[in-house]
Amino acid sequence: MKTILLVDDADDCRVTTKWFLSNFGYAVDAARNAEEALALFNPTIHDLVVTDNSMPGMTGVEMAHVIKLRSPSTPVLMYTGHPPDDRSCVNLVVQRPTHLLTLRDAADSLLADK
Repeated sequence: MKTILLVDDADDCRVTTKWFLSNFGYAVDAARNAEEALALFNPTIHDLVVTDNSMPGMTGVEMAHVIKLRSPSTPVLMYTGHPPDDRSCVNLVVQRPTHLLTLRDAADSLLADK
């Protein structure tokens, strides 16, 4: 079973996305901000990081830079309504609003190689 670290400050989006991905066989750890996610992140456990970009404090792209410093091989999927200009530390961007199946397909494709 693949494990996803999901990061989103919007409670409704985080809960819905976690439930949705769990129904497709993923184990999902959820965090409500980048700081909480970085405290939880473990490259031996988390196969993929799915994050929003616009969050209070540290943005998703700033967190992605830290994730890549800790674990360059961990893919980062940004699921956001406000994609960053600098995508150097992001493997793939899925822009909201979109159907959650698009997010699942993107996660599947990033994890196919792992």
